[in-house]
Amino acid sequence: MDSLDGHREENIEGGDEYNLGRCLRALREASGFSLRALAEESGLSVNTISLIENGKSTPSVTTLQKISTALQVPIVAFFNSEQNTPKVIYTQVGQRDQTLFRSGYLEDLGLELSMSAFRPFLVTLAPESHSGIDPLIHTGFEFVYCLSGRIAYLIENKRYVLEPGDSIFFEAHLPHCWQNLSVEPSQKILVLCPLDVRERSVDRHFSTL
Repeated sequence: MDSLDGHREENIEGGDEYNLGRCLRALREASGFSLRALAEESGLSVNTISLIENGKSTPSVTTLQKISTALQVPIVAFFNSEQNTPKVIYTQVGQRDQTLFRSGYLEDLGLELSMSAFRPFLVTLAPESHSGIDPLIHTGFEFVYCLSGRIAYLIENKRYVLEPGDSIFFEAHLPHCWQNLSVEPSQKILVLCPLDVRERSVDRHFSTL
């Protein structure tokens, strides 16, 4: 099924680890909406919502935004994990695991919440490194905050240069790539917000050694 934002909603096999549909159903029922009422409020079809609730369809960014607006809840509410993960993660400097990749290294700031809808990283980029010739495309959203150096982002063929204190937030289905413009290492805070919590969008960004 094609969505309004140009992405195809794919049928998937439901599994215990994937609870977006169950979260949607619980939120809908808690809000007092029937399937038909939510369909009318969101402008979607009853069949579309039913497929999502039953784990047979992955919603696009646009679809999920329409549902969250209708239910008056943030998108992250659809990704509540049923696992026994800690609610608070405190990591002191020097205690974070470092993962080397081709253009530098990254530190996962929320490793124990790896199935969360948000994946925060501290990324150190090697001098004049870049993400490669192929653009990056994945689901959800991406937030970048420049800590040091100069980092360029090319998003849908428009160039943005980030200097310390600058940030950028965008829909991650837009083709994008990055480049460290500095002859010294640059650092950034990167937050990935995939729509499908099983998606390994970090692997698309960084080829590990």
